[in-house]
Amino acid sequence: MRKYLFLVFITSLFYGCSDQENQTRLNQIQLLGSHNSYKLKIDPSLWNAIYENDSTMAMELDYGHLPLKDQLDLGIRALELDVFHDPEGGRYSVPFGLLLMLQVGSSPDQFDGAALQNPGLKVMHIQDIDFRSHNTSFIGCLREINEWSKAHPNHLPIIITINAKDDVINDQPEFVKPLPFTANALDNIDLEIHAVFKEKQLITPYSVRKDSASLEESILKNGWPVLEECRDKFLFVLDENNEKMQRYIKGHPSLGGRVMFVNAPVGTPEAAFLIINDPVMDFGKIQDLVKKGYLVRTRADAGTWEARRNDLTRFEKALESGAQVISTDYYSPDSSLGTGYQVRFENDKVALCNPLFQLDHCNLNEN
Repeated sequence: MRKYLFLVFITSLFYGCSDQENQTRLNQIQLLGSHNSYKLKIDPSLWNAIYENDSTMAMELDYGHLPLKDQLDLGIRALELDVFHDPEGGRYSVPFGLLLMLQVGSSPDQFDGAALQNPGLKVMHIQDIDFRSHNTSFIGCLREINEWSKAHPNHLPIIITINAKDDVINDQPEFVKPLPFTANALDNIDLEIHAVFKEKQLITPYSVRKDSASLEESILKNGWPVLEECRDKFLFVLDENNEKMQRYIKGHPSLGGRVMFVNAPVGTPEAAFLIINDPVMDFGKIQDLVKKGYLVRTRADAGTWEARRNDLTRFEKALESGAQVISTDYYSPDSSLGTGYQVRFENDKVALCNPLFQLDHCNLNEN
């Protein structure tokens, strides 16, 4: 018996991982994410035109990101993609903003109108004005992420939030009117995810719920999966209003058979992952939800305002709140602002042990 215990002790030292480290759960860490992860900055000539019309909106839109794989290389482990329904293709291939640019003799770099002719979900921020993306197709973004994953085995889980965009900009009749996200259109999000990822790569509501009466009951009573079981996997979340969320849930109680979690209110069978964007105003609420067992995504900055003031207050409150996903537009500083504002974990760590849980150790290594 003593020999056996000695071998267990030596093995734990050799691998650097205690039993407690192996039992760290998905909700007991913190990850850094990017907001509107696909987005390129608006071309200067178009941005100037927007600024002349609405300077506040122009300043709020004045940010952009690195390619998805480069963000993942830097340690980003949560992404956000906005999708537009385009089953026939070509709906967004000639944005109005592009026509304005051509009128003044300018044309944007990194705009692939030909790719927008293909059928399938498209990725962009705002039709016709903020339309430039590193990858304009949803399935193309997913493939890029999956290729990165295969090249980096043992990575921490990657959380991807999805906005299903169909807002009509009524005061701009020249702008494209997006197709609504009907139940069938929402099904297409799941279908395109399944076209890229195998089931074993996904953390789905069903895989978390298991035999519990509801998804919410499972995460509150049984907890989230052990982190070691979540490596090399992806968790998708539909971040949408109640009407679209209910369309997605209908026929799938507790999201059985669905790929994505939803931002369902506490007390409903589907509640598990919550989007609460202001960690200052909702600090106590976030802490309470995290302690109970929910996953929460919040934001370290919004609308470029924190970056312009080099104000890390919101990020610091996000860390203290225990929110498991903290999203930012500035994992790298924007030199054009001249403030040096940057949101990164201490020592450029990929993840942190969640401060709201009493963990002596948590195994966050990716090597």
